[in-house]
Amino acid sequence: MTNMIEAIKDTNLGSLKAITHGFFTRAGGVSDGVYNSLNTGFGSNDDADCVAENRARTMHALGLAPERLSTAYQVHSARITVIEAPVPYENAPRVDGFVTATPGIALGILSADCAPILLADPTAGVIGAAHAGWRGALTGVIDAAVDAMEGLGATRANIHAAIGPCIGQASYEVGPDFPAPFLAHDAGAHGFFTTAVRAGHFMFDLEGYAAHRLDRLGLANVGRTGLDTCAREDAFFSYRRATLKGENDYGRGLSVIALEE
Repeated sequence: MTNMIEAIKDTNLGSLKAITHGFFTRAGGVSDGVYNSLNTGFGSNDDADCVAENRARTMHALGLAPERLSTAYQVHSARITVIEAPVPYENAPRVDGFVTATPGIALGILSADCAPILLADPTAGVIGAAHAGWRGALTGVIDAAVDAMEGLGATRANIHAAIGPCIGQASYEVGPDFPAPFLAHDAGAHGFFTTAVRAGHFMFDLEGYAAHRLDRLGLANVGRTGLDTCAREDAFFSYRRATLKGENDYGRGLSVIALEE
């Protein structure tokens, strides 16, 4: 495991003026064991001082003060909240994303297979970040984030979005009943399921489905990293991989977007 902080950048978001962002890998932190090494989740059983140091390192890598980072107590909902000042983790609301028009606030998403989604309207100076697991994506967390950005003056046609590393279809086996609510919501969703080796099961394309939901909103562009968190143990934390290996906990990766001051 390299000791260098690694932040994956989306080409379109990276080209925007006054916007900084990064999808961080698990490299460059101070945590040990299953949390090796850049675990940024206070919700894990990792040493809290290690988590705080890891979060500080991500902020320094983006040229931001650690106290500017805001992350939610994520609950796999479709709830998004507007913030005008940084939110300390001990006061984190039970939501699955933030939007802001305030420069200097770093909006953070914690993930370990779910899809982190970063959004920006550089013309209006509005950004958003959403945590899209299957449940949140299905029930509308992506739409809610864009709606909240519009409430701050953003325009859909000017919003650039990027989907960070998440569990890939080849790693995401689901049960017989899993596709039904997706198909009930949108018959076209059948394209995000393929037949699994195990009879009656399916392989689900979470990234593709999230991109589909974003594409329907008429945004400027939608980027994808195409990186499978479950398959890439060298680079990412994964809840499913930890479960399959019988590990008792797992680290959380961090994705961040901020308006520069």
